[in-house]
Amino acid sequence: MSKLLTTEQMAEFANSGCLFFDELIDEQTNKEFLDDIGHTEIKNVDSVQKYYQNIKATSSIPRIPAGIPLKDAYPANSPLEKIFNNEVVDGAIRSLVGSSTVIDHQFLHITFPTKYFKEANQRQMSQQNHQDSTIDPRSTFDIQLFYFPTEVTKEMGGTRYHPSTHLRIVNEFGIAKYQNIKGQKSVVCQPGTIGIFHNGLWHGAGVNTSSDNIRYMFKVRLQPTEKQELLWDPEKKYKPLPNRALYWTDESKDKTINDILMKSYPWQEADTNRLDKINVVKFWRLLTGHKKLDVDYWLTRIENELY
Repeated sequence: MSKLLTTEQMAEFANSGCLFFDELIDEQTNKEFLDDIGHTEIKNVDSVQKYYQNIKATSSIPRIPAGIPLKDAYPANSPLEKIFNNEVVDGAIRSLVGSSTVIDHQFLHITFPTKYFKEANQRQMSQQNHQDSTIDPRSTFDIQLFYFPTEVTKEMGGTRYHPSTHLRIVNEFGIAKYQNIKGQKSVVCQPGTIGIFHNGLWHGAGVNTSSDNIRYMFKVRLQPTEKQELLWDPEKKYKPLPNRALYWTDESKDKTINDILMKSYPWQEADTNRLDKINVVKFWRLLTGHKKLDVDYWLTRIENELY
């Protein structure tokens, strides 16, 4: 049975634009996936080009057209079907994009260690920071599921990402010149970790400076085919919290949904951060279906139009 996301997890996604599930996929499935893609031990790899040729020739990842339903995309009992049938993965997908989601695209990212670039006399570079696809002004959102079948150490250049940038719409590589943004994070994880990103989250691959480890990341972008409203709460029990006192604190230490929604991040400065908070509240309205919901009076204040 699917494990739908909690309201707390949904609030975290609304604000940060991402969720992680550490070591979620079991060791056997990770091994099957690596076997399926034609993983070769590093000692047997002659060059980046030859390795890619081998992957293309031997990988059993199916070639699937854009728009195919996720449920029809992968062969029965294949590692990828097992991953998407995992109760946590399935529950997160249903909570964010519904039960009839379709695939936009998939891609197997492979990042090679430094020595192969030195041997080929090529420059090794990180991937530019970017926001996937193109300028996307929709209220509807897609998600990107990232699967890491092996351990990712700091030296292996795990995916670099910037929490809470997902509601700042840019033109794909329009942010490419910014390579070190305050508060950026990089994926460091154990095998079988799953990450789920809002399609707007700024991110990019790092440089693999390890001596002998190939880094894999399999990505699938998923689109909804239904309204993304209270999908995690089918009984529609969620009720917004009342407004709290502003610029004054009480002695309560209990963390509420509103605290999660209003968390700030290092790259956000004091004034323009207010616009980010307004966008988070708008996004939370979309997710909950409560069109007059507010947090800390951000929207009520500017919607008080009497003329």
